[in-house]
Amino acid sequence: MDDKMKIIECVPNFSEGRDSEVIEQIVAPLKNLPGVRLVNYEADADYNRLVVTVLGQPEAVLGAVLEAVGEAARLIDLNGHSGEHSRMGAADVVPLIPIRNMTVEETVELSRELGRKISERHGIPVFLYEDSATSPDRVNLARIRKGQFEGMAEKLLLPEWGPDFGERKIHPTAGVTAVGARFPLIAYNIDLGTSDLEIANRIARSIRQSGGGFQYIKAGGVELKDKGIVQVTMNITDYRKNPIYRVFETVRMEAARYGVPVIGSEIVGLAPLQALTESLEYYLGLHGFDESKVIEHWLLDD
Repeated sequence: MDDKMKIIECVPNFSEGRDSEVIEQIVAPLKNLPGVRLVNYEADADYNRLVVTVLGQPEAVLGAVLEAVGEAARLIDLNGHSGEHSRMGAADVVPLIPIRNMTVEETVELSRELGRKISERHGIPVFLYEDSATSPDRVNLARIRKGQFEGMAEKLLLPEWGPDFGERKIHPTAGVTAVGARFPLIAYNIDLGTSDLEIANRIARSIRQSGGGFQYIKAGGVELKDKGIVQVTMNITDYRKNPIYRVFETVRMEAARYGVPVIGSEIVGLAPLQALTESLEYYLGLHGFDESKVIEHWLLDD
């Protein structure tokens, strides 16, 4: 690989996790393209959400993602959509992450280019968030998404909530999209051996930053009806400050207060190697362990 090649990651989240045919049509524009690698896509029926991860050269990635957003707008009608995950758009959020030879500033410029093109080509209002936000109120995605698809038409008419690109009018079926540059986050869910959603919500409040818990943690409770359990679902927005193992052990400790076991966990999408090796080091009691002791680490550039 060219050491000077610029590489970005894009992790678009689409509001479809049940119809496999629709899912395949959404990801089709991301496949078999020069300069773009579709590395992962995961659908969840309970959340009714699709999380896609692509890596590649900036302009190639932007072009492919723009096409995938168009497919989502064509195929998804949020007027009949339901699921456990909050959403305001068919292509709900499109984050861009600098990976190699990319500055945050360059990634912000790319996000603005992509947001403008989504609005112009597909008629979808776009908000810029995180590092791309145009005001402090728009840094946090949850603030932008508050009200969800059903409340977004009225929200866009408020003086402070005009979109960064597009009209103050939602796309009638595809809603609104958020685009932004950000640090790599980890989407992490912890399964609890109970069907009591209130327990999951209490634990989520105890660990998230807004509830007085850990900084860089956004969390909530979710019911997985098909499995008969609940989850504490979260985004770890800076794993360097609060690693996975610390959050997992805290949830396990809090769950014990209610006599509830932790029965598993999952990472949605991809996670940085450092975030995983930190937890491996913790649980195995390894001394001086880091990515350099992983064989595959030395193959990455090849």
